Amino acid sequence: MALARTVTLSNGLILAVEEQPWNPGVAMQLLLPVGAVTDPEGLEGAANLLEGWLWKGAGGRDARALAEAFDDLGVRRGSAAGLEYTTLGASFLAGQLEKVLALYADVLMRPALPEDAFETVRQVALQELASLEDQPPKKMFTALRRAVFESPHGRNPSGSLEGLQAATPEALRADFARRYGARGSILALAGGVSLERAQAAVEATLGLWQGGEVTVPAPVVSQPHTLRLEQHSAQVQIGLIYPDVSIGHPEFYTARLAAQVLSGGMGARLFVEVREKRGLVYSVYASPNGVKGYSYLSAYAGTTPERAEETLRVLRAEIERLAQGVSAEELERAKVGLRTMLVMQEESARSRAVSIARDLYLLGRVRSLEEIEAAIAAVDPERINRYLAKNPYRDPWTAILGPVDQIVASL
Repeated sequence: MALARTVTLSNGLILAVEEQPWNPGVAMQLLLPVGAVTDPEGLEGAANLLEGWLWKGAGGRDARALAEAFDDLGVRRGSAAGLEYTTLGASFLAGQLEKVLALYADVLMRPALPEDAFETVRQVALQELASLEDQPPKKMFTALRRAVFESPHGRNPSGSLEGLQAATPEALRADFARRYGARGSILALAGGVSLERAQAAVEATLGLWQGGEVTVPAPVVSQPHTLRLEQHSAQVQIGLIYPDVSIGHPEFYTARLAAQVLSGGMGARLFVEVREKRGLVYSVYASPNGVKGYSYLSAYAGTTPERAEETLRVLRAEIERLAQGVSAEELERAKVGLRTMLVMQEESARSRAVSIARDLYLLGRVRSLEEIEAAIAAVDPERINRYLAKNPYRDPWTAILGPVDQIVASL
């Protein structure tokens, strides 16, 4: 597989293309650094509102005509506003590249942002925010991340009730003009298109796109502590967050393999020790997460009030036991699991476009699958055990959501 080639256009837009001559289709991922971390104070949720409002018409078309224009070209598309950025993704036949980019140019440069659609967009966002009450694990982790980060990285990507209610069409139009632009944005393409053709098409459609690149604050974290969240329920949600190494660190894949040992399948430590042997939980897992400039390992367990104390103790003990080392068999199983996941992801042009854009955002360069596989293969038992002994997972931020008054004070 050819490695993606990149070029920065005169307006600051970064274009990356991974050519797949055998592929009749193209997958696109446009990453705009417009997320909750840069929402204006008092307008938390602005990025979320803007992403929904964009599709209510553009280039002289109303919302229905815009949707039909995409459908006429056979475009499968999606978009989302997140903590750090907004993404616009699409898949289409390679022959439609120029026409598809022209439609996206209308959305980005000539959006209608109609006043009569604004309240509908706000109500959808408010419902999304309210849905947290029906998703206890998500509610718990949302509160835990807010407790971990003193910087805006602890914000809920959906926004806040106060921010969504305070938003006005005028304020959001001004925010769109300030944050939506070419500088700092990344357009990744994977499929049957060359860099030369893509660059010509992008310059013809998005070459006059200007603005963007708002300053992003650096992540700032608090001291680890415990958060108790009262919620009348028959279940208790437990969450842990441990500092970890970020992408680009020499031991990044060492840490990823350690996470696989913990939670890489039904034979992994957390599932076996916490659920299968002791029957403490109905769900348990650990996964690597993070933001640009700060990464962490999160762990989750869902249990009952009666089992909460033991669950938390065993969950922490299993994670901290990594410092005592992993076996060669565990490491090999983790390698197979991680490589399988990566290979399956990279087989899809859609997933590849997403990976390219994310690599450029986080690292400023694109990694090949061969580079990643080599980094995983280089981790042997001696290396991972040396790393885990020197970098134990200890002293996490902790969140407990449930009937706190029924849970012993030691939690």
